[in-house]
Amino acid sequence: MTEATRRERLRAETEREIRQAARTLLVESGRDAVTLRAIARKLGITAPALYRYYDSHDALLRQLCDDICDDMATALHTDLAAETSGQVGCQVRAVCHAFRRWALAHPQEFALVFASPRDPLGADQFGSVFLRLAGGLIASNQVANHVDEEVPEALHEDLVRFQQVLMDAASAHGVRVGDDVLNLGKIYHVVQSWVRLYGHVALEVFGRFPFAVTNPEPMFDSMLDQMLMDIGFAETTDSAGR
Repeated sequence: MTEATRRERLRAETEREIRQAARTLLVESGRDAVTLRAIARKLGITAPALYRYYDSHDALLRQLCDDICDDMATALHTDLAAETSGQVGCQVRAVCHAFRRWALAHPQEFALVFASPRDPLGADQFGSVFLRLAGGLIASNQVANHVDEEVPEALHEDLVRFQQVLMDAASAHGVRVGDDVLNLGKIYHVVQSWVRLYGHVALEVFGRFPFAVTNPEPMFDSMLDQMLMDIGFAETTDSAGR
């Protein structure tokens, strides 16, 4: 091993230790506890020494978001791979349930990634993860074609931009689709569904339901039923036969 290679390896190991320390602080005490001083104290080094590895506190948090999103993607991929029915609706269910389970099990990571009131550092990273997983599914020809006339005119410009994002995501999975298949009507319903999914999960993670719900899972399942019907999936039964 050359001296340069050895230095690179040691640097990479130190960077991992810094991020691990940051994530431990996040999980134990929340985002405000993830300071350079606290990380340095945990690692037994000085705070200025951290700047040799990360340009700023925000740069460290953004890398931490990437790590968290990678872990979440692994969890979602695992549940998706376990769904073997071949039905697109069941695959969507698997991804949605995996997302909910991950969020409930990792509330501090969820908050950092895309629920921070100050700066949703991981919003783009999470969107990328979700699109990599769902791009091929939502572009499936099994989804009903909603007509463009259903879309409020004020949203057309934004949805046209998002249309290209979705087509690129599907293409990355080897699914070639055009705007005639993934039309604005379909995209509009997909976006509405994502808002409903995220809204339910966020309310549940942060304990903000407007009334006491002892078991939110039946409500989540009912929302998925309606969401899948609205998007146009013919099958609404999950892999457990519910």
